[in-house]
Amino acid sequence: MLHLDHITVAANDLAEGVAYVETALGIAPPAGGAHPLMATHNHLLRLSETSFLEVIAPDPAAAPKRPRWFAMDDPRTQAVLATSPRLLTWVVNTMDIAAALARMPQAARPAIPVTRGQLEWLISVPPDGSMPFGGAFPTVIQWPQGPHPASRMADLGCSLLAFQIRHPEADAIRAALAGVLEDPRVRFAKAETASFRAVIRTPQGDRELA
Repeated sequence: MLHLDHITVAANDLAEGVAYVETALGIAPPAGGAHPLMATHNHLLRLSETSFLEVIAPDPAAAPKRPRWFAMDDPRTQAVLATSPRLLTWVVNTMDIAAALARMPQAARPAIPVTRGQLEWLISVPPDGSMPFGGAFPTVIQWPQGPHPASRMADLGCSLLAFQIRHPEADAIRAALAGVLEDPRVRFAKAETASFRAVIRTPQGDRELA
């Protein structure tokens, strides 16, 4: 089975991404770390013991060793993010990423090892860094055995109530995930262009992030 792991806000500049989330939620996501392979860095906000919100951007102090994930080197993505940071994609986790990818031909592949500090995991990223369905189909991740990384993040009182994926091929994405992802918070809707909306409960009340 797959489980919702995290939702990703992308920005061309990390400080801009953090400010965007703070404006929307009233809470600034704490610092995370850097990904040397991808030359990106992030901030992370816990949403439960097994899920979180990520704010990610290119790291100007590092050079990528390959095309960055989440299509962040794609000029089209960069142009969109130049107007504003935004929810760009979502990630699901599994205990067996090879088996999960074998069941879903729509998913990105292959699974590659990535690190942030002492933490290492496997994640599905194609050689060109692109995302299936423009990010509407989830990236797949496999964490090492043990407590989920979110369980070690500071609990600032936030939780994910709903996550909506809007896409012209929403029905196909829903069908591809049927039977492998069961989460009432994840909802699909047909739309002319891909977009996302998250409803997050915060100490200040329920807020929306898009």
